[in-house]
Amino acid sequence: MNHDNSKKTPDGASFDRSGSQDSLDELSLDDYFKEIENIHETRRNNHEEREALVVKEPDEGELEEEWLKEAGLSNLFGESTGDSQESMVFLSTLTRTQKAAVEKRVETVTQTLRKKNKHHQIPDVRDIFRLQSDPKEKVCDENEPSAVRTTESRSGTQDETKGPKFSVGTNEQKTPPQDMPFSETDLNLEIPFAEQAANTKDSSVGKMCKAGGGDTLPLNFRLPKDKTGTTKIGDLAPQDMKKVCSLALIELTALYDVLGTEFKQQKAAKIKTKDSGLFGVPLSVLLEQDQKKVPGTKIPLIFQKLISQIEEATLETEGLLRIPGVATRVKTLCQELEAKFYEGTFNWENVKQHDAASLLKLFIRELPQPLLTVEYLKAFQDVQNLPTKKQQLQALNLLVILLPEANRDTLKVLLEFLQRVIDHRDKNKMTLNNVAMVMAPNLFTFHGFGSKTIEQSEFVMAAGTANVMRFMIQHQKLLWTIPKFLVNQVRKQNAESQKKEKKDKAMKKLLKKMAYDREKHEKQDKVPNDADVPQGVIRVQAPHLSKVSMAIQLTEELKASDIVARFLSQKSGNVQTLKKEEVFLYEIGGNIGERCLDDDTYMKDLYQLNPNAEWVIKPKQS
Repeated sequence: MNHDNSKKTPDGASFDRSGSQDSLDELSLDDYFKEIENIHETRRNNHEEREALVVKEPDEGELEEEWLKEAGLSNLFGESTGDSQESMVFLSTLTRTQKAAVEKRVETVTQTLRKKNKHHQIPDVRDIFRLQSDPKEKVCDENEPSAVRTTESRSGTQDETKGPKFSVGTNEQKTPPQDMPFSETDLNLEIPFAEQAANTKDSSVGKMCKAGGGDTLPLNFRLPKDKTGTTKIGDLAPQDMKKVCSLALIELTALYDVLGTEFKQQKAAKIKTKDSGLFGVPLSVLLEQDQKKVPGTKIPLIFQKLISQIEEATLETEGLLRIPGVATRVKTLCQELEAKFYEGTFNWENVKQHDAASLLKLFIRELPQPLLTVEYLKAFQDVQNLPTKKQQLQALNLLVILLPEANRDTLKVLLEFLQRVIDHRDKNKMTLNNVAMVMAPNLFTFHGFGSKTIEQSEFVMAAGTANVMRFMIQHQKLLWTIPKFLVNQVRKQNAESQKKEKKDKAMKKLLKKMAYDREKHEKQDKVPNDADVPQGVIRVQAPHLSKVSMAIQLTEELKASDIVARFLSQKSGNVQTLKKEEVFLYEIGGNIGERCLDDDTYMKDLYQLNPNAEWVIKPKQS
């Protein structure tokens, strides 16, 4: 690459891609292309040709099949079509735009199968949704989100429900955006993102943002407080998180469909990878060998150590992350680490700070598959093409949820570290823009992606991926939040599934498995709440504390942190002393598997959402 030529900015009008990012004139691309040159030099110095990751060109309908499988809807086509009532429950909780996204993919797969003359039962896509909405077979009751209801049901009198209402998408979505109690800098997690996009698409607000209003939109997005508590990634039980991921994929696809942006997952051909070592080893293999050394670790040990090595020297070093280490020395250190790291004989005193930073970036680049995954790397890149900053942030939120746990955890640690570097910008001269420019090539110019680009498209990719990188660093706390509408859809699925289990007399068994301290209530399994607990009172269990059970009167202002504090104030002899930051209040059962509550959760509001839950104080699993 000719570094000097690549810095020349083409005519500004050619790159007025959207109002979703700052003008390119505001960004210096020097750091980006210098980093590209450093990467090329490192590869030349290593004299090693890596096996390039080959992205397969999928057959017709193959991507849609994979999409349906990942969304948990593989039984909508093929030999198992129609076998699972679970999919009908799942479909009944989808919003209007989510249903449209599923219908579109099912139709494509159906047409492909017919062309291939496969001997599968091939349903009409309309029959799939007609089946789950048939009044005689209806799995969705009066709690169904009104965004999913038909026009006829909206015109009828709204039934006053006795149970909790899961507001996934309400009729208020149809009101003009200015009537919503959310400002342009508020990230609304209660209404599905695709529904928000559909409602504003033709409105004056939507046109204003597309016309360039996003350029002046402040970047300080915030989450309005939710009385039922904010749900972070890691707060839910694995079975519920799996449902969240399926819904996130459908919602992301629906959002892209509404905005007219193509969303296609990539698929990599299988390549031979190392089954041991440090650099160039799959994350799953690294964690497997690391967990033998440190049980329960979720971040590769070498990754943790390189970050701590950089921080030990001080984060005030000018040019940190931007100035490379000496290439020959970095190569030698890499070889020594491979041989001595796990033996514990590597001498870290020989590692200079810039060398450690170069090794950290090398680790990210040398992963056999990108940290952002082959499937979603292009989707992360294409976020820059969405019309507004808010929609970009919404898409990034869903993409982070979709990452495999190991990739997501490692990315989180990386972004937190980068923010700490930026916090010392007055000394190290590494602003948010500088760090984003330096790190973007390491995450986005993966071996096998975009390596044969002309200068103009390279310029676009540089500015675009740096903007995405900047967004991820700046809004990382928001990105690790699970939108409330997804959690509510999971609650809806769980509630519907439990109704069916009750009919099969399986609820007793489920409740016994989830119950705590039920010896004196064995004959009351059908009643989720303790019979001796009066209305407006919950019984909280704390098996790890000295006070193992307590009846708590619900009030409007009672928070989860108040309950935990009340238990911790009850101290006695032999029970292990736990600090406030070590234990959390959990919502268990009812319409959720398990959910760790944030301190500011208002308990009465949450109780109304899930009256059949049990409440347990316990340490959070690492």
